[in-house]
Amino acid sequence: MANIHDYHILNKKSERYAKLLADNVGVEFSINDEEKRRLGFYIFALEQICNDSDISNIIDCVIDTRFNELIYGERYNDSGVDAVYINSERKEVKLFNFKFRNSFNPNKSQSLNDNFISTKFLNLVLSDDKNKFDTFPDKIKDKLYSLSDILIRPQDEWKVELFQVSNEAKEVIETTDELEDLARVYAIKVKAVALDTISEFMSIRPDTIDAKLILSADSVMSYSEDTNASAKSFIARMPCSEILRITSDIAELRESLQPIDSDSLSKGYLDFGVLFDNVRGLVKNSKYNLNIADTLKKEPKKFFMYNNGITLIAEDIKAKPLAGNKSVKIELYNIQIVNGGQTVRTIHDFNQEDKEHLDNYLYDAEVLVRMFMPDSEIDEAHKIAEFTNSQNPIKAVNLKSLASEQINIEKYLEEHGIAYARKAGDTGSKDDVEYKYTIGMETFGKILKARFGQPEKATSSVKGIFEEQYQDLFVKNFDLSEAPRLVELYFDTIKKYKELGIKGNQLKYYYIQYFDKLGVNKSLEELIHYLEQFLSEHSLFSELGDVKTLGSSAFKKDLYENLEPTLS
Repeated sequence: MANIHDYHILNKKSERYAKLLADNVGVEFSINDEEKRRLGFYIFALEQICNDSDISNIIDCVIDTRFNELIYGERYNDSGVDAVYINSERKEVKLFNFKFRNSFNPNKSQSLNDNFISTKFLNLVLSDDKNKFDTFPDKIKDKLYSLSDILIRPQDEWKVELFQVSNEAKEVIETTDELEDLARVYAIKVKAVALDTISEFMSIRPDTIDAKLILSADSVMSYSEDTNASAKSFIARMPCSEILRITSDIAELRESLQPIDSDSLSKGYLDFGVLFDNVRGLVKNSKYNLNIADTLKKEPKKFFMYNNGITLIAEDIKAKPLAGNKSVKIELYNIQIVNGGQTVRTIHDFNQEDKEHLDNYLYDAEVLVRMFMPDSEIDEAHKIAEFTNSQNPIKAVNLKSLASEQINIEKYLEEHGIAYARKAGDTGSKDDVEYKYTIGMETFGKILKARFGQPEKATSSVKGIFEEQYQDLFVKNFDLSEAPRLVELYFDTIKKYKELGIKGNQLKYYYIQYFDKLGVNKSLEELIHYLEQFLSEHSLFSELGDVKTLGSSAFKKDLYENLEPTLS
């Protein structure tokens, strides 16, 4: 259950995201802290729920009246929907209605009426009169046309969801016919997200998490690469009740070797710190979670056969046979679960669902647990995390988030006052540090791709950056000492566009990086004016507009040929 501590952490997180927002649109906020938190809350929640860490995509999807007035000085009616996220690749639409409260009430839950505010927007989308769309500014108009095609004349099956998001303590508790009617009439799913769920999104760099356990000797198998080496890794058949205990947010439970009664064990919940190095993000209410819970309830004794298991790594693992050789004492230091996070979450949720579940199911259900102590702290841990997750679809960028070169970039940039967000939700390793900038791993990868000679393709395939091009961009052709300057140039470019009163976009910012890599001898302002002039005079511009022209290989080729005589 969310508490005042979660509320304060969210406020701090929202303040950092407000700065991230300001840096990425090139503005200096002259608003009070409450307004900053509100804006940052939008960006943080959207990043997490949409599973998209590209800040430019997130900013673009916000159509909220107050948000756009504060950021762009444009005031228009959002018709009851605050953000529209469309992902054509995944065939999903997420609509958002936000509420941000400036005080915390532990007994306050969301209002059912907040959902119905959004019906005005939905009715507009489904209207036969598309001329109404043209009365809106481009940011909303484009989304109305796209949604109209998806909802009225769909060429494929789309998943459409309406999220009611707030920082109130509890999610909407009413399950009335009106809410079911809303979902049925518009053929969408309606979901509530409040502080209770948001607290699980908040990535906090954890304190060291240790645990002790005793298992029967016949349920543990030791493993070592070298037969002459002492065993450092183990594979075990472990009761789900023990999973609850060793991942509990109550340290005394984790380290106790005495029998724990079910009442005490039920009081704890998951310490999310054990999932910090898990490459998967939080997935609430997924069909897989439901299937896991269903198996626990219907066939607990077969859970071991039906579940893929859990993989954890630890800084140190000590194992000692107890008297009689019937049991093994295992001590785990600095645990991180790198695979099976959904299983662990669901076991905890299942336990919280009903106090009888522990005695009736979780003591009987067992799960396969692999416990590894990596030989080389960074590389080996990353490989375990990557390879044990590769059999299921995970974003390539997430699989690389634990790579040694990514951690090195983070450490080096931190020395220069820059936070490097390897995972969604990261805003720096130290909460008490005011970072100059925060840059995401995806955005940094796009910068490197532009400098590698492909500015026109920098925004088109994040997957390629972190798969087939990864070694070229982040290893073979990468100079770590240059990283801070590249980040500075990126944000300086955004600011300069704002100062000059010229409309910027991501592709323009990446072309500036391309110029810098080529060694074009011009000031930042001169580079911007040069790009803008060449763009406006190009033959494709009048037909395609700026974004499509910038993304054209023909434009990039012509631009390079025009620059080539000036390059040394």
